[in-house]
Amino acid sequence: MPWIQLKINTQAEYAEQIGDMLSANGAQAVTFIDAKDTPMYEPKPGEVMLWPDTQVVGLYDAEYDMPRVVNQLEKSKVLGKGFNHKLDQLEDKDWEREWMDNFHPIQFGKRLWICPSWRDIPDPNAVNVMLDPGLAFGTGTHPTTSLCLQWLDNLELEGQVVVDFGCGSGILGIAALKLGASKVVGIDIDPQALLASQDNANRNQVGNKIEVYLPADQPDLQADVVLANILAGPLRELRQVITNYCKPEGKLVLSGILATQAEEINALYSQDFEMEPIAIEGEWSRVSGIKKVN
Repeated sequence: MPWIQLKINTQAEYAEQIGDMLSANGAQAVTFIDAKDTPMYEPKPGEVMLWPDTQVVGLYDAEYDMPRVVNQLEKSKVLGKGFNHKLDQLEDKDWEREWMDNFHPIQFGKRLWICPSWRDIPDPNAVNVMLDPGLAFGTGTHPTTSLCLQWLDNLELEGQVVVDFGCGSGILGIAALKLGASKVVGIDIDPQALLASQDNANRNQVGNKIEVYLPADQPDLQADVVLANILAGPLRELRQVITNYCKPEGKLVLSGILATQAEEINALYSQDFEMEPIAIEGEWSRVSGIKKVN
């Protein structure tokens, strides 16, 4: 069963109250994490944020109406309108980090392998991405990442500029570089993801070809390929931002989308893209297309 986490950084005195609010708004489980070493989420322009003491994490069924949950939480005096939060796909048993024992090299398509940095490479002649995701999302084991990697393996990326929107561990952007892309721009709201992306790029000897940015600092450019493996909600809300990153006749791939949401996202992006057939893996989907020339 697919899950989504809602993460809220707060001061310790409000943590329990926020946890109760998450439970009241449909969370299947609520956990509290010491956030003294947790990076803050990106502040809005002009906003001053205090360093948090606690991170409150609510676990939700991925089918749950998260925009409604956020809207309800915004009505509280503790959080208020536009409160800082993050929504993440949850990889199976990530909370126990069991994947470290079960994460083996995986092949995607004909050329590409994703290899944990602590294991041996099975095929030295393949395109191998050495990965240590750290605390960031993206190992290739989740269907959304797998779908994007398979799509990338089928592209001719030589000399291409790529935007990895919601870069997480950097897995997609680094795979693009290893497959021939000349430059990747990674963007994420989580500073921890930017660190993981840069570290993994360095590990793969492509650190000089990747630039990472928080949304407030993201550059103005148009890329040959745009990757966005996030969630359906942000894909709706940020459609114009994501679309603007793609140059005419450029390629777009979107994931983090439940199979039940694929037709809606496909129709939304068809305003600007010639859409390709939707791909499904388990309960998740991939939407892709080529940008129209106006």
